[in-house]
Amino acid sequence: MADYDVIVAGGGLAGTITAQSISHYSNQNLKILVVDRNSEFLPGRKSLAGWVCGDACSKEAVDFMSNKIKVEWTRPEIEHDVKGVMAFSPDKETSIPFDGEGYMLNRQKLPEIQNERCKKMGIEFEYEINLTNLIYDDQQVIGIQGIDNKTKQPFKKTSKIVVDATGVTSTLRNGLQNSTKVEKRIDRRDLESTGRYIMYFDQGQKDLTEFDPDYCIIHLDQDIAPGGYGWVFPKGDNKVNIGLGVEKSFLDKRNKRLGKKDNVASLMKEYLERNKAIKNSRLSEDPEDINNNSGVFQVSVRRQNDCMVSGGFMLVGDSAWMPKAIDAGGIGPALIAGAIIGNNVVQAIEGNDVSEASLWQYNLDFIKEYGYKTAGLELFRALIQQMTNDQISYGMKHFLGNLDVESISKGEHPDFSGLGKFGMIIRGVMNKTVAKSLKYTSEQNQWLVEHYYNYPKDPSGFDEWDKTLHQRLGEALTKVEAFGN
Repeated sequence: MADYDVIVAGGGLAGTITAQSISHYSNQNLKILVVDRNSEFLPGRKSLAGWVCGDACSKEAVDFMSNKIKVEWTRPEIEHDVKGVMAFSPDKETSIPFDGEGYMLNRQKLPEIQNERCKKMGIEFEYEINLTNLIYDDQQVIGIQGIDNKTKQPFKKTSKIVVDATGVTSTLRNGLQNSTKVEKRIDRRDLESTGRYIMYFDQGQKDLTEFDPDYCIIHLDQDIAPGGYGWVFPKGDNKVNIGLGVEKSFLDKRNKRLGKKDNVASLMKEYLERNKAIKNSRLSEDPEDINNNSGVFQVSVRRQNDCMVSGGFMLVGDSAWMPKAIDAGGIGPALIAGAIIGNNVVQAIEGNDVSEASLWQYNLDFIKEYGYKTAGLELFRALIQQMTNDQISYGMKHFLGNLDVESISKGEHPDFSGLGKFGMIIRGVMNKTVAKSLKYTSEQNQWLVEHYYNYPKDPSGFDEWDKTLHQRLGEALTKVEAFGN
């Protein structure tokens, strides 16, 4: 007999939402264990640097989670309300609103409160466990093993299902032995190195393109954040989460072009110093920030894993590479997936069938709710990475129509309706290249969305579907990369 019905590996946000979701859908009738490598006093911490994150999340995602599993977020885990996100072009002349209303979260406080809620629901925790492997019975995952860092003794627990929420570089996923469908390792080019500070500051020059207490600001700029973007997210009138993300190969090209040797840490410092709206900045020493006020981490910027289940095993959150490809936002998709997965887990266990085929519906449910748009956003991200600052500024100013802004505001790929305007004159060879590439990615996105809506209803159709996806997306990515040469 198994020790637990479900083991959730990883005690971060995706892990605890998943545990709460399973508890909700089972009416607290299943025995659930959450295993965390951190101490009870620093739950869900990503690394020694803390819970490195932009801390922002859309109200829509929080409401989705709350409506599905009846978990309400309030103060103090919600630190500040925002009206939306504004993305600025490199020349600051054009801004695009997206994501709608949202919240700035306190990522040190949130896991403490999440764990308290979980325990009230009867969910158990094991802390300071270093997981190394899954346990198998033929083609089924039946548990986890590792080392208990408190006692230095082997740790082993069995369950009917293991949900992997251990993060982007998951050891469990990397070593998965019972599936050829689940992708094990991520391409280095699909990772962004991110870093940020949580700071108090004195108000400098009033400039709403640099700091706005009501809006999260994103700066697209290939000189300051090559292959990524900078962000200035308000946590109050004089408190901010400020940081940036870069992709290594684009950082290397930028350094070569400018004759510099910058890394994420030096770029963060430069980005902070050049912000004229923020002066006399200092790291927050508030008790709820003290273990989390600066740090660097990695985040995926691609579509979710092509398959997120195998026999007795499921992926959620960063382990499934769910952060949005265009902005690396991981909290929203983790809330959506966590709220969905509980129903899939409970149905499989109550049906006494935790095979790959029985868990397959989770792939379909996530795609229907969120995952249908992610491959198109991956392609759009790859295109923006290839563009110069001048091209980005020109494209944002001239090629985005109202419908495109609406699409972006919903986190979807724009159609670039502005390109179809009768009599539109596009000046310059480079800008014609931009127009051509935007139109191309839009066409490919339409195909990709349709392909995801035709995701196979059971495992038997997966190999053909996946082969077609990789062929089409691979060709599109190669073509997009050629636009930058």
